[in-house]
Amino acid sequence: MDIQQTKDGNKLTVTLSGRLDTTTAPQLEEALASALDGVTDLVFDFNQIQYISSAGLRILLNTQKKISAAGGSMKLVGVNDVVREVFEVTGFINILSVE
Repeated sequence: MDIQQTKDGNKLTVTLSGRLDTTTAPQLEEALASALDGVTDLVFDFNQIQYISSAGLRILLNTQKKISAAGGSMKLVGVNDVVREVFEVTGFINILSVE
């Protein structure tokens, strides 16, 4: 998985490509740990994500909790039908802001 981050003030856009699964989730978790300070507007660009596993869902949920606790917002953009279906089946579509 490739992770690209673009920060503009308090907005962070994280562009992901590949698979967000058990193997790659720790890489994303580590990247987010050092990038979320001062961020109140977090956008995940999922245009190039082909697959997400429960490990990826866990990171998104934990990140959503952190951003919400800081008074911020998080959204996912460019979610394809396969990933959207995972969000729907797991109920994450009701927890996360998916555009």
